[in-house]
Amino acid sequence: MDRVYQADIPALRKALEKLKTEFSDLNSRTNWTRLRIDPLLLHVKELEQRLKSQGSSRLTKGVRLFHSDLVYLRENVKGLKEVLESERKSRARKIKMTGK
Repeated sequence: MDRVYQADIPALRKALEKLKTEFSDLNSRTNWTRLRIDPLLLHVKELEQRLKSQGSSRLTKGVRLFHSDLVYLRENVKGLKEVLESERKSRARKIKMTGK
């Protein structure tokens, strides 16, 4: 398995777990954890299991398919971070407006 893939999948899982915690602290109208984070975490955990079962053997074919997983997960983490920032700014504005 490619070293980047083996390193990035656990890092993306940790990022998603951190986002899950951060979103739980917000009182958003949209449940981003249930909507996006939990399904993505399931996908990452399945990929990690496959990595373990594959062992250290190197892929020679299908690398592009695994790369697409990384792109998909990275884009979702990036998008969730942007949503989190937006939710935080919105929350800060509401607090500022109400004076609480």
